[in-house]
Amino acid sequence: MMNDVDTIFEAAGGEAGLRRLAEAWHTRVMADEVVSHAFSHGFRPDHTARLAAYWAEALGGPATFTGVLGEESDVVRIHSGNGEHDEMNERAVACFDAALEDAGYAADSPVARTLHDYFAWATWNSMYAFHESAGDVPPGLPIPHWTWSGRARTPTGE
Repeated sequence: MMNDVDTIFEAAGGEAGLRRLAEAWHTRVMADEVVSHAFSHGFRPDHTARLAAYWAEALGGPATFTGVLGEESDVVRIHSGNGEHDEMNERAVACFDAALEDAGYAADSPVARTLHDYFAWATWNSMYAFHESAGDVPPGLPIPHWTWSGRARTPTGE
């Protein structure tokens, strides 16, 4: 816990802070010659709002994403079946780190370090778990939640 702030969502500035971060990250990745390839098929006009809502839910905010916009299996499926792409993952995380500063998070702050850890973990784990085939993604996956000490354990211990 950071001072009197219980969740990363609150420390990150709530919905407005995560929307700013999603917009900064999207700008960075669209300018990156490797990562922008992931968007070459197009993307929804509300991509940054959806991304911010997804991050908000994962980081202790409201369950707007799963309540209104979609479920984890849908998100993972979109990111799956593209084969191995280590360089893209590395560059996506680098874009995220730069976007943290663009969005006003001090690089050495606990919230920036925690956001980095969450994004890097999600990039290399959740979003990369089914890189061979989107058809391998099971239905009903829960959004992984992140706390100040890392990935939150589910009641089943996962």
